[in-house]
Amino acid sequence: QVQLAESGGGSVQAGDSLRLSCAASGRIDSRLGMGWFRQAPGKEREFVASINWSGNRTKYADSVKGRFTISRHSAKPTVSLQMSSLKPDDTAVYLCAAGRDPAVSWPPYWGQGTQVTVSS
Repeated sequence: QVQLAESGGGSVQAGDSLRLSCAASGRIDSRLGMGWFRQAPGKEREFVASINWSGNRTKYADSVKGRFTISRHSAKPTVSLQMSSLKPDDTAVYLCAAGRDPAVSWPPYWGQGTQVTVSS
């Protein structure tokens, strides 16, 4: 099992920046990709960004390309999502996820989520 713990959510104004972090623990190996999804009220959970174990391959949803950056820290089981130029449409619960490739197959491991609210 892999446990994931997110931090860094909050309420900001449109155009502001926010940084989310996710720490993984448990049965971690070099095949573990990590990523972020989000779910707004009344909407399906959607993919946001992912990164592989070595940190040299990233993927992004079209809606966040150029505004969000996912990165892995030297302590590999930790990833961050730097969000810039935030829009009200970015308001959602953001969930950290882990699996072989979160961008391709539904991840088996999930965090509890952290709320991000962007007001206009």
